[in-house]
Amino acid sequence: MSKQLLLIIAHPLDHTVSNSQTIAKEFIKKYTEINPQDKITTINLYEQYIPLIDKDVLSAWGALQKGTQFSDLSKDQQQKISRMNEILDQFLAANKYIFVSPMWNFSMPPMLKAYIDNITIVGKTFKYTETGPVGLLTDKKVLHIEARGAVYSEGPMQDFEMSDRYLHKLFTGFLGVPSFERIIIEGMAQFPAEAGNIKSQAIGKAHKLAETF
Repeated sequence: MSKQLLLIIAHPLDHTVSNSQTIAKEFIKKYTEINPQDKITTINLYEQYIPLIDKDVLSAWGALQKGTQFSDLSKDQQQKISRMNEILDQFLAANKYIFVSPMWNFSMPPMLKAYIDNITIVGKTFKYTETGPVGLLTDKKVLHIEARGAVYSEGPMQDFEMSDRYLHKLFTGFLGVPSFERIIIEGMAQFPAEAGNIKSQAIGKAHKLAETF
């Protein structure tokens, strides 16, 4: 049975500059060879309109919860809520997700955080119960491909890594995703003499993971 894979890129530049996108291309190439029947949709968050949670969105949510009709919202509110619903519907229609991003200032690019805010929606990707929140994405898979100039997986900078840890905690601990894989490309700027070897190892991991993802 065919699956739908959503490739979510959070980088304003292309693969000639972005190491995370280079590894993602290798992964997709191998994945497609193994799963030719699957549908792959690519979105670049820097090339699409991703609404922020702002005054319009918060006031629209509040009004809708109180019974206001969608048609009675302002034009800006309608536009933003409609776009957020489109993003959420596209996300929910997929079975597998690949997030491709760099680490910037210890965290993720702002457009990726904005996207996460568009898909972390009560009643859709999680729900509240008497015992606390429960994730609803129990049949999904996530892969995070992240490039870091320095080494953050160990050593003195380990505690500063707040991007991959955030995504892992969000998807597995809050949204209920049972499978979260990662390919981390780190240290290429810190150790330029090892950059080629670091990239080669990441490509090898990408090819291997594509066989089972």
